[in-house]
Amino acid sequence: MKKLMSLCALGVALTLGAAAHAAEDKAPTKQQSKMATCNKEAGEMKGDERKAFMKTCLSNKPSQQDKMKACNADEKAKTLKGDERKAFMSECLKK
Repeated sequence: MKKLMSLCALGVALTLGAAAHAAEDKAPTKQQSKMATCNKEAGEMKGDERKAFMKTCLSNKPSQQDKMKACNADEKAKTLKGDERKAFMSECLKK
């Protein structure tokens, strides 16, 4: 009886440990997230066009969102309004 209880306890412990480990593996890595984003942006592209786009998209260049954050954090962007701000943001995002 003691052996049966010990085996059951061990089985439960292993099952819980495996479940916890599987849950950790579910979170996408940064690269997987970037791949998903690039796939969405690629849309209906095919062949060489898609390959070239994915290569550029997956490179280590900052994303559009990262550029936008950096430009918005600029002191000049905080003081400008209207068309002046649009022009500044346009130039900043091209860099």
